[in-house]
Amino acid sequence: MVDWGFRQASAADVEAVAELRAVVMRADLERLGRYDEHRVRQRLRDGFLPAHTRVIEVDGDFAGSVALRPADDNGRSAYWLEHFYLDPRAQGRGIGSAVLRELLERCDREDAVVRLIVLQGSPARRLYERHGFTFEREDPVDVHLVRPAGRRPGREGLRHPQEPARR
Repeated sequence: MVDWGFRQASAADVEAVAELRAVVMRADLERLGRYDEHRVRQRLRDGFLPAHTRVIEVDGDFAGSVALRPADDNGRSAYWLEHFYLDPRAQGRGIGSAVLRELLERCDREDAVVRLIVLQGSPARRLYERHGFTFEREDPVDVHLVRPAGRRPGREGLRHPQEPARR
């Protein structure tokens, strides 16, 4: 098992996260004709909120980031999952799934809706769908996914507690 953990982000982490974002998003942004070396970093800088961001560490070293920003969903608890980047050297080792599982367990305890945006054609979409996210809407660049409150993966698939189990 890989030794990984979180620590609270600080303003000093912004450049490391901006650089990682540029690395991990480059192929998808190039495929979509949207890669701009300056803009990919600046968008992170402009939206970086250390109070809602965790740094992912593997064996004590910086390996990624993830933000869970509070939102409102018509009076109901909700979050935006943002800035989820994992160093390519740490990918494929179960860390992304473990990070997502831990964050979503927190959201489940709060009975919160979780939303995120993923780039069209990104392989990350499969990870999110395995964790209960479903299609909400899309445009030529982005796909909006949502994980409704009360949804938890289980042996019988995903269902809301008020829905009867499918047999």
